Amino acid sequence: MPIAKDVKLGADVVIFQPELVNLYGCSVGAGTRIGAFVEIQKNTAIGQRCKISSHSFICEGVTIEDEVFVGHGVMFTNDRLPRATNADGSLQGEADWAVDPIRIRRTASIGSNATILSGITIGVGALVGAGAVVTRDVPDHAIVQGVPARVVGDRRQRGTEPPQSSSPFTQGK
Repeated sequence: MPIAKDVKLGADVVIFQPELVNLYGCSVGAGTRIGAFVEIQKNTAIGQRCKISSHSFICEGVTIEDEVFVGHGVMFTNDRLPRATNADGSLQGEADWAVDPIRIRRTASIGSNATILSGITIGVGALVGAGAVVTRDVPDHAIVQGVPARVVGDRRQRGTEPPQSSSPFTQGK
């Protein structure tokens, strides 16, 4: 089944082709739109009014806050030192590694085919260019591009900053 029974979907979530996604053990906030061929794994939270474009992979341990744009084919990773086997040659299982979480802050935008390595935070309103490989945290409002991604600007100075809105992720902070 493409959308498991344990998935929590907020009001007005749109999954354009539900038979062509793989969602399990995750939560998706109200008003979010999800394209075809997207996988969202367990222990992942997607905020409200996000857009998750087709062919993106959101692995366990990713938190995406409200109003985030994820372009086509974006890949998230959750393990800095992936291995198939343990030192004794036995296949690794869940108990053999720990999730290295990722946080995408509100109103950030991630361009198509970007790769986000584990343990990263992408700041409020930041913009990740298409094809970038994000290997370290991205500051609030920064524009990053390249391999590895480097800061090349500030959205506030270029007039591309999204409007601010109230978000449950920022309440009480």
